[in-house]
Amino acid sequence: MSTWAPDDLARLGDAEELQLASYRPDGTLRPYVTIWCVRAGDDLYVRSAYGPGNGWFRRARASGSGRVRAGGVEKDVAFEPAPPDVHAALDAAYHAKYDAHGPAIVGTVVGPQVVDVTLRVVPRD
Repeated sequence: MSTWAPDDLARLGDAEELQLASYRPDGTLRPYVTIWCVRAGDDLYVRSAYGPGNGWFRRARASGSGRVRAGGVEKDVAFEPAPPDVHAALDAAYHAKYDAHGPAIVGTVVGPQVVDVTLRVVPRD
């Protein structure tokens, strides 16, 4: 498993929004979508605010790979399931980073309903 370079991790993790795209079966990149991203330890995570049927989430999960960009960093990545012990830390990270947007919005990406729609974003070599 690859790990983030400290500068890339900081720049992506500190960015207000992340642009994410998955690869199509033919190897071309889909259009980017803008989503929230949080950091827990040395890992980055994204969650589908609107459940497993959200298009970007279905495509990222099916593809397993894509590209992210934010904070001047652009990197090929793998999308992996999140480990079960990370969700409380992710909820806290989403609250700390995005609570200024209001509880109704942050509520779409915290809590038990998003455990199954959480992906770890891992750099690819």
